[in-house]
Amino acid sequence: MTAPIIRTVSGLRAMTDAWRRAGETIGAVPTMGALHDGHLSLVQAAKNACDRVIVTIFVNPRQFNSPEDYANYPRTEHDDAEKLERFAVDAIFVPDGDQMYPAGFATTVSVAGLTDVLCGAHRPGHFDGVATVVTKLLLQTACDKAFFGEKDWQQLQVVRRLVADLNLPCEIVGCPTIREMDGLAMSSRNLLLSDRARARAAALHEAMEEVAEGLRAGRTMAELRLKAEARLEAAGFTSVDYLDLRAHDDLSALERPERPARLLAAAWLAGVRLIDNIGV
Repeated sequence: MTAPIIRTVSGLRAMTDAWRRAGETIGAVPTMGALHDGHLSLVQAAKNACDRVIVTIFVNPRQFNSPEDYANYPRTEHDDAEKLERFAVDAIFVPDGDQMYPAGFATTVSVAGLTDVLCGAHRPGHFDGVATVVTKLLLQTACDKAFFGEKDWQQLQVVRRLVADLNLPCEIVGCPTIREMDGLAMSSRNLLLSDRARARAAALHEAMEEVAEGLRAGRTMAELRLKAEARLEAAGFTSVDYLDLRAHDDLSALERPERPARLLAAAWLAGVRLIDNIGV
């Protein structure tokens, strides 16, 4: 079944108001398009949990630090709609830019603390853009549940925090990272890798698994980080933004996994920034 593509907030609300009156639950899957199996796993989770499902596709200019990165981000609306057909979602919301940020738009949602580290330290303003657009999408879709992948762990914690702080009537559901056969976390940015770079990209997850094994054996991040960064350099990565062990919830820095923790990394390969995380 081909889902209707809705491009205006008023058109979307006409649908969601009717669903609400019928007592149906609504699930939302916010995306920037270029859908892959990771996104589709979120769609399936939403279908399993909710009566109605909306997939949103919006390449949000406010979360990009580079105009070039924004311009190069994959846009594959037709292919995305085809991939969603087998899930029989109820609507695909593809808002035009002026629906999200009309003339005179002057509001920013900012989450302190969680956004000062990791990607936030390397991409100033990025999480303000994420928090603002996610808040708008949660309100526009009137969803009971919204589904996000754990691959973007920091983003997931930021979204959970803003929903709690603003008392938004929505449950945030985190879903497991979906990986390629060689371990690379699925990402729309993987489409930007050449075949040669793609063959090298799995080294990021491999290096992280080695670090996690070392941590479980009692070694510290300080000693394990240097070896992992050298391995990534040998594999062709040009730089590592971070490779950190952080507390599972508040993202405070740890040397050992003395409490539930995540190992998080961001590294550059052939001009593409790849991120990943694993539980330790």
